[in-house]
Amino acid sequence: MKKNIFNLSASLLGGAAMVSAMFSCQGQKQESPMKAKVEEYASVELKSELVNGLSDNEKELLRIFFQVGKITDDLFWKQTFGDKSILDTIADSYAKQFAMIQYGVWDRLDNNKPFVNGYGEKPAVCNYYPHDITSEEFNALEDSIKDSWYTVIRRNEDGSLKSVWYHEEYAKEIEQICTLLEKAVALAEDPGLKNYLEKRIEAFKTDDYLESDLAWMDMKDSKIDFVTGPIETYDDKFRETKASYESFILLKDEERSKDLAKFVAMLPALQKELPCPPEYKTFVPGTSSDLNVYDVVFYAGDCNAGSKTIAINLPNDERVHALKGTRRLQLKNAMKAKFDKIMMPIGQLVVTPEQQKYMNFDAFFWNVTFHEVAHGLGVKQTINTNESVDAVMGTEKTSWEEAKADILGLFMVTKLIEMGEITNITAEDAITTYIAGILRSVRFGAASSHGKANMMCFNYMEKAGAFTRDDKGQYVIDFDKAKEAINGWAELILKTQGDGNVEFAKKYRAENGGITPALQADLDKINEAGIPRDITFIQGEEFLLGKAE
Repeated sequence: MKKNIFNLSASLLGGAAMVSAMFSCQGQKQESPMKAKVEEYASVELKSELVNGLSDNEKELLRIFFQVGKITDDLFWKQTFGDKSILDTIADSYAKQFAMIQYGVWDRLDNNKPFVNGYGEKPAVCNYYPHDITSEEFNALEDSIKDSWYTVIRRNEDGSLKSVWYHEEYAKEIEQICTLLEKAVALAEDPGLKNYLEKRIEAFKTDDYLESDLAWMDMKDSKIDFVTGPIETYDDKFRETKASYESFILLKDEERSKDLAKFVAMLPALQKELPCPPEYKTFVPGTSSDLNVYDVVFYAGDCNAGSKTIAINLPNDERVHALKGTRRLQLKNAMKAKFDKIMMPIGQLVVTPEQQKYMNFDAFFWNVTFHEVAHGLGVKQTINTNESVDAVMGTEKTSWEEAKADILGLFMVTKLIEMGEITNITAEDAITTYIAGILRSVRFGAASSHGKANMMCFNYMEKAGAFTRDDKGQYVIDFDKAKEAINGWAELILKTQGDGNVEFAKKYRAENGGITPALQADLDKINEAGIPRDITFIQGEEFLLGKAE
């Protein structure tokens, strides 16, 4: 039965041979059908002037982090797809490039449709579980760690199920990572960074990440940040519990970060302002949270697959939230690239000319920033049973949590404008940029948790009259109705989470989480205009730092 665990890799290699033969038969005269798919991603150089302010010692640290990042990149391939050597079997350069962007043969921004002949639907289990596992079989497994973020499910010789810790399943790669991080510890001069790296090594070895997460929360002064490990659970569509490996290398923009510091102290007050009954906002967010601005100089693994992350809100552990809050890291250079190459062109196409003046990067920056802040607000335990909202919401947890962050983020931006705390944009700027931003995000498809969240937000706003289409099909925003819709949608989400009403959540998402024909026509217009769907990076150690001496 063990062979069943990795049977996807074998089938993928067979399919890769098919696509390789298919493209080879076409000859050199015919243009690759994959060229247009690759060109849906605008190429962006990941450089930063902030690197010029680093010491030689800090640059050596970056080189080590690049090496660790490459290992986590390979681990994500292994988790989500299987054998990365499929890339060596694809003759067509565009098909190969697209497979590298998607980390496999399924288009993450097109509802995970296969783009290589011979493949069907993407397995919900990826490689976190046996591919022939059933829900009944999993539910029958009596194992306290089966739903751990850091275990895979495998079969014993007799075919029964067992849980295996990541550090055992990926022992070779974990050993390589820890060896490299030990070198980084020796180089690190910032006490907070050194402490974090020491505890992260132990976390990689034991799959107990709490202490390293707490140490990361205390890392306040380092110019360099390195987010690495198994972190997000989006790729596991079977249980939404298995964490995927990824890495970010970040350089802190200290000047811009100082401008955001005041908002952290305001989080408990903002929680009290949420548009819902008092019993749904008793959670008191921590004020040890960071709200900082960075340039990102490297993506690897989960965060680099398909659509690219432009802000980070971590850790995910609710124990850390209660003790210290979270850190919200705004990736300004990546954010600006998406706005310039995608967001603004969409707004100019779909928003009525009279309201296009409200589209600007500052509004996009604030909306994204407070989306991440909003993850730390709201309801954490159900109000009647005091259970974890995440646990009760089950497979609905991520899409509803992302919807919450979307609308509460906009709520807070407009509230802070009203309070005179955000002064460089208007509420009209925030709302217009938000609505156009949904169109950007919806192009990622409605299959992912983020996609479902985007569609629920869009459909609620439209039904509430926040916007209509004029005779040219362009959006005309009614700002008064939009503000009412913000409050109404936020209250519905917070009540659904607080009540733990997973049955309503499923029904509502099923009815309101899809793309309507009118929206599809808008998306078709955007696609026909050749506006990129997302970005991809020219990045790497030598690209940023040059060759090592």
